[in-house]
Amino acid sequence: MASRLFAALRTALYAVGFLGLVGWLALGTRSFDPALGGRFPTWTPMAGILVMTVGWAIVLASIGSFVIAGRGTPAPFDPPRELVGVGPYRWVRNPLYVGALAVFVGFGLLDRSPAMLLFALALVGCFHVFVLVYEEPHLERTFGEPYRRYLREVPRWIPRRPRDRGLDSEAEVED
Repeated sequence: MASRLFAALRTALYAVGFLGLVGWLALGTRSFDPALGGRFPTWTPMAGILVMTVGWAIVLASIGSFVIAGRGTPAPFDPPRELVGVGPYRWVRNPLYVGALAVFVGFGLLDRSPAMLLFALALVGCFHVFVLVYEEPHLERTFGEPYRRYLREVPRWIPRRPRDRGLDSEAEVED
């Protein structure tokens, strides 16, 4: 119990630091809005609140899954002790990134800033490269076959309704 509480505290610290830094960088992009044609229409802040709310729900559920099921944090330098394939990780392999992206897209809409949306798109590229170059190879080395099975069953970016995990292979279906 104490280890999970400590993991939760570390995770909260890392999340605040990461989201704070990226949010600060996103705010710095607003100076490019005039060159991009000005600000978005006045209705976009309401859409932004909705998108941010969904994003925060995904982020918080993802973090909770890391702490409870993974007994660790989502930070690469303080990874989970167990493979996390529950909660939002049943639907998509990278829900934390998907949720963070929704938060930043929502932030751009809330602020009516086209530059912030472009910044969010740049984040997608950074997330994708990081996942391909570091995360997936590291997780495969760490968790082996269970992770390879997870790769086959769960999409990387576009959420899909989870399949029945009791049928992991065609051979099991035939038996």
